[in-house]
Amino acid sequence: MITVENLHKAFGDNRVLNGVDMSIGKGESMVIIGGSGTGKSVLLKCILGLITPDSGTITVNGKDATKGDRDTFLAQFGMLFQGGALFDSLSVWQNVAFRLQRGPLKLSKTDARDVAIEKLRRVGLKSDVADRYPAELSGGMQKRVGLARAIAAEPQIIFFDEPTTGLDPIMSGVINDLIREIVVEIGATAMTITHDMSSVRAIADQVAMLHDGSVQWTGPIDQLEHSNNPYLDQFLNGRAEGPIEAVR
Repeated sequence: MITVENLHKAFGDNRVLNGVDMSIGKGESMVIIGGSGTGKSVLLKCILGLITPDSGTITVNGKDATKGDRDTFLAQFGMLFQGGALFDSLSVWQNVAFRLQRGPLKLSKTDARDVAIEKLRRVGLKSDVADRYPAELSGGMQKRVGLARAIAAEPQIIFFDEPTTGLDPIMSGVINDLIREIVVEIGATAMTITHDMSSVRAIADQVAMLHDGSVQWTGPIDQLEHSNNPYLDQFLNGRAEGPIEAVR
């Protein structure tokens, strides 16, 4: 579904992506791990076309991601943002239905609200939440609303950017379980960026570790603990000593 080949991106003298190669199969859940500043978010933005890479190729669903109609391309994606990124001035249902009332779909207000309430129900929120505003919700509820918005248009691909940041361990587990259930249920291809190893183990089919702008290891989740890769081993065990230089 997504293929990245020899992708490079630098900002001035800062080489962020240095020959990234990655392939994500249709219906597969890929989780990308790595320390801060290793290029995870830049890779995601390159795939979405928010950042133009310096060189390399990106294909999505067999097509060059840099060519063709932009709206049609983006319609394939759903996104759960790290901070929720809900619109404060819109009610919960309007946040969930934001895409449904725009672009090619353009549902009526009544139909969009009905879909929004159904997606809220799918993430465990009752219909009485629909007319509240984001500021009236807890962090966990906001994250669920963000998830409902991400799946509202039933996208083929969903990106999750640090989906459990700021949540307690119990709510993190709830969100992880919801993500896994929904991705399987709708048959979406998923790409997740996270530092949370509980999320990795709950969500991933495949794992890729980015360091120094390239993929240092990739493989199925059941090989994670037995990779014999020094970068991955150091990251998983949180050791200061190893090939990953700790910033002091």
